[in-house]
Amino acid sequence: MKRILAIVFLAIIVFGAWWLFFKTEKGKTESEPKEAPLSVKKHSDEFNQKVADAINFYLDMKNAFVDGDTLNIKANVNKFIAAVDSIPLTDLQKDDSLILIAAQQEVGEIKANASPILEDTDLTQMRQDFSMVSENLYPFLKTIGYEGEKLYWQNCPMAFGDDKPANWLSNTSEIVNPYLGKNHPEYKSGMLHCGENKDSIFAK
Repeated sequence: MKRILAIVFLAIIVFGAWWLFFKTEKGKTESEPKEAPLSVKKHSDEFNQKVADAINFYLDMKNAFVDGDTLNIKANVNKFIAAVDSIPLTDLQKDDSLILIAAQQEVGEIKANASPILEDTDLTQMRQDFSMVSENLYPFLKTIGYEGEKLYWQNCPMAFGDDKPANWLSNTSEIVNPYLGKNHPEYKSGMLHCGENKDSIFAK
């Protein structure tokens, strides 16, 4: 009889230990956060780095427009054009030949509108050309499936007068207007933050 009781007692201990272990492991599984799936990049690291370089020179150019510094603007335009030229667009061929053709056309327009800034002597004209560069760069980034840091598509409703808006790209949501800038002949720095965010571009 004692032997039977010992076996029953041992069975109860084993079952209790198993139940406690199962409950603990289940609790761990439910409480542990699920790992987010890794995003798979479409482009090579080299491609994305070349695009990032071009964006950085564009942003430096934009900041020079904020300051109204024509020498710095032109220095960054040269760097920007060279960076855009170095983007290995043929990498897009593996995705879709139509995307490659569209990207090549947009790059041609970007350079065609950036180059005159090097010859311009009037800051307002330089800003108008910069506006066209921005209008070409924005769809280019969408065409290639941009995979870099978040960018904001910003708008000033009175960049070239009360009814003449213009857009630009920025890496911050804060509005720092490159068209009215810090030293506008009429507004001084009073319209530096005039504008709004219209869209954003980032890796999905």
